[in-house]
Amino acid sequence: MTEPTERTRYAIEHPDEAGHPGGKGTLSQDQVVLDEVIDHPHAPAFDFHVVNDEKTGIYEAIVGDTEIAGLPYNEAGDGRLVLMATSVLPEYRRQGVATELIRRVLDDVRTRGMTVTITCPIVRTFIEHNPEYADLIDPQHPGATTGTHQS
Repeated sequence: MTEPTERTRYAIEHPDEAGHPGGKGTLSQDQVVLDEVIDHPHAPAFDFHVVNDEKTGIYEAIVGDTEIAGLPYNEAGDGRLVLMATSVLPEYRRQGVATELIRRVLDDVRTRGMTVTITCPIVRTFIEHNPEYADLIDPQHPGATTGTHQS
């Protein structure tokens, strides 16, 4: 696989669907991704592969040479990852990418025998809707205690 020529990072502001920076008139990026996780928690995802870039601390969803989504993390040093913020490029939203990326990250965490601290409300909401992953939350350092969606 060739390295993408322009790396996308996640502290960027995406325009809303009407093209306004910051999403003032329509759904924010977080709300769009949350809607996907809540409305279609088991939907088949867009076809992509996941790469754990340990050097930069990001699980990346890759299609061809394009990074379409990411979930940055920090290693806490005690067998625990701090999951930071799920982000999906606008043109790949509502296709199951966030849901499947989170699922694969949590499956990898389980395989590695680690736990997670969650600062990403989207990951928290995913786990609320998929309780089979709740055992991965570090009991001493759970992070965010609820997602951003109230059912």
